[in-house]
Amino acid sequence: MGKALLVIGLGISAVGLLIMWGMPLGRLPGDLVVRRGSFTFYFPLVTSILLSIVLTLLLMLLRR
Repeated sequence: MGKALLVIGLGISAVGLLIMWGMPLGRLPGDLVVRRGSFTFYFPLVTSILLSIVLTLLLMLLRR
């Protein structure tokens, strides 16, 4: 349990550093934005796929 919490904390810190350094996490090319008048619909498709890949790799490493 302690190892998992440590890895999760380091992952959150890494994402925070990437955002501080200017990586447009959540505004990647391929994220869908639909604007119609005062209505805006945003779906982070590429961000979701990237996050899924990273979490899958991380969990595969933790299982070993």
